[in-house]
Amino acid sequence: MIQKTICLLVILSAGITTLWAQQSPVEKPTRFSISGHIKDARNGESLIGATVFVQETGNGTASNTYGFYSLSLPTGNYTLVYSFVGYESIQKEIYLDSNRQEEVELEPSAESLDEVVVQAEKKDQNLSRVEMGVEKLQPKRIKSIPALMGEVDVIKAIQMLPGVQSTSEGGSGFSVRGGTPDQNLILLDEATVYNASHLMGFFSVFNNDAINDLRLYKGDVPAQYGGRLSSLLDVRMKDGNSKQFAGTGGIGTISSRLTLEGPIKKDQTTFLVAGRRTYMDLFLPLASDENARDSKLYFYDLNLKFSHRINENNRLFLSGYLGRDIMKSPDFRMGFGNKTFTVRWNHIFNQKLFMNLTGIWSRYDYELGTSEDEPESWLWDSDLQDWGMKADFSYFIKPDNMLYFGVQSYYHTFNPGSARGVGSQSVFSEYTIQRNYALEHAAYLSHQFNVGEKVVVKYGVRASLFQNMGKATVYSYDDQYEVSDSTFYKSGEIYKNFFGLEPRLGINYRIDGDWSLKFNYNRSRQYIQQASNSTAGSPLDVWFPASPNIAPQIADQFAFGVFRNFRNDVFQASIEAYYKDMQNTIDFADHADLLLNKYMEGEIRTGSAKAYGLEFLVKKTEGRLTGWVGYTLSRAERTIAEINDGETYVAPYDKPHEINTVLSYEISPRVSMSANWLYASGQPVTLPVQRYEINGTIIPLYTERNGSRYDAYHRLDVSLTLQGKKNLQRKWKGEWVFSIYNLYNRKNTWALNFKQDSENPNETYAEKTYLFPIIPSVTYNFKF
Repeated sequence: MIQKTICLLVILSAGITTLWAQQSPVEKPTRFSISGHIKDARNGESLIGATVFVQETGNGTASNTYGFYSLSLPTGNYTLVYSFVGYESIQKEIYLDSNRQEEVELEPSAESLDEVVVQAEKKDQNLSRVEMGVEKLQPKRIKSIPALMGEVDVIKAIQMLPGVQSTSEGGSGFSVRGGTPDQNLILLDEATVYNASHLMGFFSVFNNDAINDLRLYKGDVPAQYGGRLSSLLDVRMKDGNSKQFAGTGGIGTISSRLTLEGPIKKDQTTFLVAGRRTYMDLFLPLASDENARDSKLYFYDLNLKFSHRINENNRLFLSGYLGRDIMKSPDFRMGFGNKTFTVRWNHIFNQKLFMNLTGIWSRYDYELGTSEDEPESWLWDSDLQDWGMKADFSYFIKPDNMLYFGVQSYYHTFNPGSARGVGSQSVFSEYTIQRNYALEHAAYLSHQFNVGEKVVVKYGVRASLFQNMGKATVYSYDDQYEVSDSTFYKSGEIYKNFFGLEPRLGINYRIDGDWSLKFNYNRSRQYIQQASNSTAGSPLDVWFPASPNIAPQIADQFAFGVFRNFRNDVFQASIEAYYKDMQNTIDFADHADLLLNKYMEGEIRTGSAKAYGLEFLVKKTEGRLTGWVGYTLSRAERTIAEINDGETYVAPYDKPHEINTVLSYEISPRVSMSANWLYASGQPVTLPVQRYEINGTIIPLYTERNGSRYDAYHRLDVSLTLQGKKNLQRKWKGEWVFSIYNLYNRKNTWALNFKQDSENPNETYAEKTYLFPIIPSVTYNFKF
């Protein structure tokens, strides 16, 4: 234990030692720093990834996730160019003979106020940045994609990217490069969101009007993040307009939303409040069916943000999210939702050293039950909570030399479930599965630098330590996965440690102004996972930690990419190849009992897995026609000794072929249309081929695991946006969005139900279930 703790401290110490080695107090400084924040001139929002280019040296830097930048240069005269896609560039002439602070505000370009721009970064950033497998989408781009029921959806947008697949029709779950949904780390202002779905997955928890920045990492995840094998979805909320009071909203077919933001004190203190609610339940009393009239089906969510600039070197941010789904009928009820809270303190020690200190709380819970007025009434609930602290440091050595390091610690509590009778007449007694407790710590160090003019290298390591903690009874299992023994651990006692190093490496070779080659390697470890026997996922799926019986999952991913830009970066093309090798992969035994099972670990089987593929992407980033076309060729396979007789079988989300097309066309300054078409190989499925009967109970016999597939999935969605008349003097601006989901009414299989033939009881037939036919919708969006 002591050795592991020392190893964590050594990594952090190495970062601090390197930091102070760069600035000796004895030598007279020959280099000075210019630093500050880059913001939107209209509303004061931080511009994440804005670039600062030094004309004399030919290099520069980019602003971080808080809009902060820093450049270290020798004494002299310089021309600095500040730029961000969709904004007018600013050129500043400076003479640098001492450290100085330069706050910059960029004005949106006239064209970008109405134009949809595909990328959310500098034009050639896809060539110059060292990372690959990183996708950035602007809220405006997301808004232009036709959506189910007209509700703009972040998750549906990223499902249209190469390498990202939907787990089910209309669902918010997604698989990245053959992984499972629980292998995606989803963050909202740095707090983990454990269930990103509303209404069983038809909508996501993210309100597009409240989002400032969104980034999806498909493998090349920065060293400061860990705990998942497949991807990181990093969503950042707006800080709130620091210039003037403003609002945005929309009234749709089944839901409405409203966002209000503004300064409490101009350019110093801001607020943001964003809310959404569906109102299908308001129409249920009009139904002819009595049960429907007494039912409820809706969701709501609320985003809150407060920011305060204490002084030039200190900023404070408070943000929170509250969301809940409610489903009720006369004899059934279900509710589930997320809550998150984040407090962040930005501190600038000097022009080179930036710190972000974060406190995090996150909770996901659900409940399922029946009416409280019956003797058979019962209630089942479950929850998962995190408390965390993290400190992240950025040290700007030179424009082409950056150091990142930090530490973090989390406390997890898992409540797998508790079932009990409710009401005075209930005949049920309480049944509770023991809670699990765990600590998760990490320290990381990452260094990015240039080698000459053409090569950028980024390397790093993350050291993670996961500790199971009592109070707990730990069961031992024999070769048949039957309980053979148990051991009790008192409250607070550490009974299992998992420690590992996670190296990261990225290399970018810029061949010339239009070509680049990239390579990266990434090792990741996952200590908590989800128990689900459905590919579609369910809000009732239970999260559980690694333990003496379940080793952490480990993945090693290698990727290589070729990137090419055409016609002054208007067209961007890329080919990425990846190979991912996974250890301790989790799957479940046939007929696994995962609900309210205190011996659930006995249902788990582990082995190895691999995923590999090619991702092709072509983007057009400017002009009247914008969008992208992507194609993914991939495979994902598992080998687990106790499943499928030890033979390799395809993973649940193995879809060899997928085509994504997303296009937007500006018909006139006020009218635009968008379309997206998706084609994917059918989802793997395990089907019964025979059945037998024991004491009146029918037992199915299945094919090999995931040995069959549904029909291929494809769908076309279209939308037309009509903006109001242009009037610069008018603060209220509105637009109508008319959209059609599944335009040609494709009947995509959502599930297969096997039924007994009423005329011939010995025969069984399969009946396909289709979820969404053609669905038109209309939405009115506004802002003021």
